[in-house]
Amino acid sequence: MGKKSNKAAVIITILALLIAAAVLATVVILSSGGKKYNAAHFGIETYTSKTDRDGDGIDDQMDILQSVKRYLATEPKYKSVYYSDGGWPDDGYGVCTDVVARGLLGAGYNLQTLVAKDREEHPEDYKQDEKPDPNIDFRRVRNLLPYFKNNAISLTTDTSDIAAWQPGDIVVWDGHVGMISENRNKKGVPYVYHHRGVSQTEYEEDVLEKYGEILGHFRVS
Repeated sequence: MGKKSNKAAVIITILALLIAAAVLATVVILSSGGKKYNAAHFGIETYTSKTDRDGDGIDDQMDILQSVKRYLATEPKYKSVYYSDGGWPDDGYGVCTDVVARGLLGAGYNLQTLVAKDREEHPEDYKQDEKPDPNIDFRRVRNLLPYFKNNAISLTTDTSDIAAWQPGDIVVWDGHVGMISENRNKKGVPYVYHHRGVSQTEYEEDVLEKYGEILGHFRVS
């Protein structure tokens, strides 16, 4: 009787471990969005910009994407802080707009300077009851939307047009912004590089269709 009980206990323990492993594997898959595919899997040609703003031999589109990935590899922590000494975070923290700003900066586009210039030239496109402040304006989504409308290539917001969404493109939602990844889900809809909050475990997520209404889809050059 004792041997049978011990054998049953071992079997139950093994089953419990198998179930726990299965649950853990499911959680990992869900957190990363599942299997990832590239553009070639769907017969989509990857866009190459004809512009190389910083003259480093890498086209803008690829340069922006690579710069975003380098920035996120530093694993910035999420915190919204005002930086009076220059505007750029220098303490390992950041928010969603910093992903885009760092990506563009690495390709030769200083979003801080560019947004300030556009706001000066087109004040009617920006929030009227808010005094311009170069230290923070380029880190506010509400300012990036009019800036990109005025200075970038506006593209479709229809996520079913999967070929139109290219790595290095910028997507703007209400109060949030991100960069289109080179990876796609099983439907061909691209993942997004973004920074949404302190609870985020992955910087690249399958959220393009899940974050609410898309207000803008832009390409720098």
